[in-house]
Amino acid sequence: MKNLFLMRHGKSSWELNVSDQDRALLQRGISDARLVADEIAKLNLKIDQVYTSPANRAFHTCMICLRTLYYPLENCNVTADLYDFSGNQVFQFIQQLDDNLNNVFLFGHNHTFTHLANSMGDRRIDNVPTSGFVHLQFQENTWANVIKGSTIQTIFPKQLKA
Repeated sequence: MKNLFLMRHGKSSWELNVSDQDRALLQRGISDARLVADEIAKLNLKIDQVYTSPANRAFHTCMICLRTLYYPLENCNVTADLYDFSGNQVFQFIQQLDDNLNNVFLFGHNHTFTHLANSMGDRRIDNVPTSGFVHLQFQENTWANVIKGSTIQTIFPKQLKA
């Protein structure tokens, strides 16, 4: 069985004149990432490996989440394959994961994560929001065979705010 955890980066700023990869998180992005990470921590997930997009906003969201989970940072890899907005590149990345890894956490972008959640999961999600988390589970034993699975859980910031 394979578990795929997806978390979209937090709300980012468009105010500074920087490249797309260098856009920073807004304070709301930081707060929402912490809020969702606190909720993820309650799940006591087993995580074998973490991969993040090199974009500043995704990497920063990843660091906030991993610190909250007390997850060892040496098991986090920055990979350009996750700087993808269509989903095709990330899907190929997933299918090439090491089969010794059963529980993989990815940090990245939309429209990729909404597309993957809908095409690989069994529950329709209109939009994975910023700082949104989706857990997909597959019965297959190899990542190359992972195509359609179950949407186990979603955690979105809006659900957690009073």
